[in-house]
Amino acid sequence: MRTARRLARRAYRAEHGLFLAEGPQAVREALTVPGCVREVFALPDRHADLRDSAPEVPWHLVEEGAIAVLSETVQPQGVVAVCRTLDVPLAELLAASPRLVAVCADIRDPGNAGTVIRCADAAGAQGVVVTGESVDVYNGKAVRASAGSLFHLPVAVRTERSSTVRALQDAGLTVLAADGYGDVDLDDAVDSGLLAGRTAWLFGNEAWGLPTELAELADHRVRIPIHGRAESLNLATAAAVCLYASARAHR
Repeated sequence: MRTARRLARRAYRAEHGLFLAEGPQAVREALTVPGCVREVFALPDRHADLRDSAPEVPWHLVEEGAIAVLSETVQPQGVVAVCRTLDVPLAELLAASPRLVAVCADIRDPGNAGTVIRCADAAGAQGVVVTGESVDVYNGKAVRASAGSLFHLPVAVRTERSSTVRALQDAGLTVLAADGYGDVDLDDAVDSGLLAGRTAWLFGNEAWGLPTELAELADHRVRIPIHGRAESLNLATAAAVCLYASARAHR
């Protein structure tokens, strides 16, 4: 229990290669990954179905106060799992020849990071890359925002941004930077067949977008057309639009 409490801190998560997954949806998906869940803390009268689905996992029945200590939500859902971190080397992700990859560059908000992972999963992407000074994908809010998708597809964490983009290109992926001032309209990209090939979408920081030097490394800078009077789209919405445009092209 003491170790689990300390996993709220990023440094402790990184040191031990562990993180917390809170709520029945996250725990259910974590239990489908062999060897991922180390132990579970749950209220005595809740989530027996999860316990029965993985009898080999240590299951600790605790009081509400203990769950509240582990939880970061206002209304805890009664179950928290201690999981091992799942990120893979970028080379391993690329060795599988993915057709669609989402890249988070300097994304600071954990809710956005988790939502991009969820969108990538829903669109059928084969991986997510987190680079630069992005938030820890094992942050509690990021894990919750992914709604279990963190356990569905490989995530590579790599600090150096420029070499990450070059590695994607060397692996045969066309890197498209989502940029509100891009020279290619998303509709035109769809019509021209640009999205039909293997693609990595590059998404930047919520407030200031992609650094110029990183956007210039991309093969194309693509803007989402704004047909109404909205000034722009938020990061998570833009990611969903772009990833689904690629998913449609691939199908």
